[in-house]
Amino acid sequence: MAIFSTQFMSQSLELRTSLQVFIPDTIDTEKPLRLLYLLHGLSDDDSAWLRQSSIARYAENRNIAIVMPQVHRSYYTDMQVGNNYWTFLSEELPRLVHSWFKLPTEPENTYVAGLSMGGYGALKWGLHYPEKFAGMASLSGALDMVALREARPEMEPEMLAVFGPIASHRGSDNDLLALLGKVTAKPRVLQLCGTEDFLYDNNLGFKSRMEQTDLPYIYKESPGEHNWDYWDREIQTVLDWIDQKGDFA
Repeated sequence: MAIFSTQFMSQSLELRTSLQVFIPDTIDTEKPLRLLYLLHGLSDDDSAWLRQSSIARYAENRNIAIVMPQVHRSYYTDMQVGNNYWTFLSEELPRLVHSWFKLPTEPENTYVAGLSMGGYGALKWGLHYPEKFAGMASLSGALDMVALREARPEMEPEMLAVFGPIASHRGSDNDLLALLGKVTAKPRVLQLCGTEDFLYDNNLGFKSRMEQTDLPYIYKESPGEHNWDYWDREIQTVLDWIDQKGDFA
C-alpha cells in the first residue's frame, strides 16, 4: 500500500493544513478504481483512521483509494467564527486531490463516509451535492445537529462559533433535515450506529426522516459504543457496501 502524508497551504483556510491519502499497491485495471473521502470526528485529525483502525489493510484489495482531510473542530462548515472548512472540503480539496493524484473523478466511482462529526460532514456533502457521489455513509453520525444543540446546552458556546444562533441553523444548509427536502439526484445512503452509542436516539430520529424520502437507503444498527472498536468493525461494512457485497448486494 502507498500512504501519502501531505502538508500544504490552503487558499480557502488561509493556513497550512494536512492530508492523508491511501492508494492500494495493486489496482485491477479491469475494474474501476473507486475514491472514498473518509472524514474524521470531533476530537481527531486526518491521521485518525490510519492510526486507530485497520482501514488500509481492509481496503488494500478492493480497488479503493482513500482521501482523509484535516478540518479540526469545524463540523465541515464555513464557521461563523473561524475558517471556511466547507469551502475547503467541497471545492478546494477535490480540485487539489485530482491535480496531485490520478484518482477517479466520475461521480459513479466517488463516495464519502465519516464517523461522528465526520458522519454529519459526509451526509452534508452528499446531500448538498448528490450529483457528485455514488453514495454517502455515516458511522455514529451527529446527524440532527439542531436537536443535539437543544438536548445538550453545554455545547452552545462552541456551536455558536461554528453555526451561529440555533434559529438561523434550523432550516439552513447546515441542517441535514432541511437538505433532505432539497435533494434531486439519488445517491445511495448508508447509516450505521451502535445501540449503546450516546448518539443512538439522534440517529433514530434521523432514520425516521430518511424513511420518508425516496433515496436508496440502508440503516443498520448493532451492539456498539461511540468508540474505535465499533468504527474499526463497521468501516468494513462500509467497504462491503461500496462493493455491493453480502447484505448490500
